[in-house]
Amino acid sequence: MELSTQITWLFMLAIPVACIAWTVTHEEVFKEPREFCVDRSQKAKRLIKRKFYYLFTCEYCFSHYVTAILLVITEFHLLFNDWRGYLISGFSIVWIANIYMSLYALIRIDLKKGRIINKIEEQKIQEEDQATAEK
Repeated sequence: MELSTQITWLFMLAIPVACIAWTVTHEEVFKEPREFCVDRSQKAKRLIKRKFYYLFTCEYCFSHYVTAILLVITEFHLLFNDWRGYLISGFSIVWIANIYMSLYALIRIDLKKGRIINKIEEQKIQEEDQATAEK
């Protein structure tokens, strides 16, 4: 596979990794299992159990496992056609996926900030309208 094709695959494969890792570790649909894992990651007696459950609460950690599964499914390798290519592609996908997730988090913060500012402005306008109506 040509290097340009490999780079394209790298950036494309990072998208589902980021999507799955973010959804499992942040979104409402997985809230209850995530809260269970947070609790177990803090209260389990054995270190191995605490670390196991922590993996489902951290998007960076979880993205490694999603990437590993994706590499098994796609057999994608980067630069080398042997185990080194899988190793390089694995860490590269994780890195790109985490850039995607960081950008997504920033966008969400901006959107939430915008919604809050709009709500405050709407409340001010309603208060002004009420004050004007009372006069």
